[in-house]
Amino acid sequence: MQSLNIAATGMNAQQMNVEVISNNISNMNTTGFKRQRVEFQDLIYQDQRRVGTTSSDAGTVVPSGIQLGLGVKTAATYRVNEQGALILTDNQFDVSIRGEGYFQITMPNGNTAYTRAGSFQLDQNGSLVTPDGYTVQPGITIPADALNVTINESGQVFAQIDGQVDEQNVGQIQLAIFQNPAGLENIGGNLLLETAASGAPSGGAPGAAGFGRLQQGFLESSNVDPVQEITNLITAQRAYELNSKVIETSDQMMSTVNNVR
Repeated sequence: MQSLNIAATGMNAQQMNVEVISNNISNMNTTGFKRQRVEFQDLIYQDQRRVGTTSSDAGTVVPSGIQLGLGVKTAATYRVNEQGALILTDNQFDVSIRGEGYFQITMPNGNTAYTRAGSFQLDQNGSLVTPDGYTVQPGITIPADALNVTINESGQVFAQIDGQVDEQNVGQIQLAIFQNPAGLENIGGNLLLETAASGAPSGGAPGAAGFGRLQQGFLESSNVDPVQEITNLITAQRAYELNSKVIETSDQMMSTVNNVR
């Protein structure tokens, strides 16, 4: 009886669905987090009567045939790159992106990672870094005697130096965009890596064509909608229960057949 195996694939798929939803909910307060959704595909079909075959010597064609589906599989977990709400922090080193683009981060191994989380700080050398101490490209250093730092919408970083009237331009934050941002690989720590699916990054200044603008003193919150996630969770739970009911019913049918004298 195929129904046992078919229902088992459904339960496995819904278990994966619940796990993705739980990850979304657990990261609802994570800066720059993008929610994911699961994409399902039906499995291969068994042809018990092939559609389009001839059914008589006169050449009549079977209009629909008989195909038995063998269940479902998880095809992908798709990252939904909608803009998250901007939250006021008043921290001069907190920067959010309004629109497309990613901050570029230099990893300890020299590779470049990408992030939407602009909760930056200064290290012991005055360099702009992530909470893990990774350098924000292209390497911006704030003078030790700076009284105030301003980051404008175009990514230019200005420092008000003690004893000077005019602000000093100390760097330019660059953003990266991708042809397929959903193809970036999550590695944790709010960081993403380039893959063959994402395509190569294109760099540019914030506010240029195709690039978002920066907002100093704000952070982009997660784009997780708690109400929608709870609704999805209930739907996944009901689907899981229905598949388990199929297994229970199939077992009862097999038991009835076995008890036939």
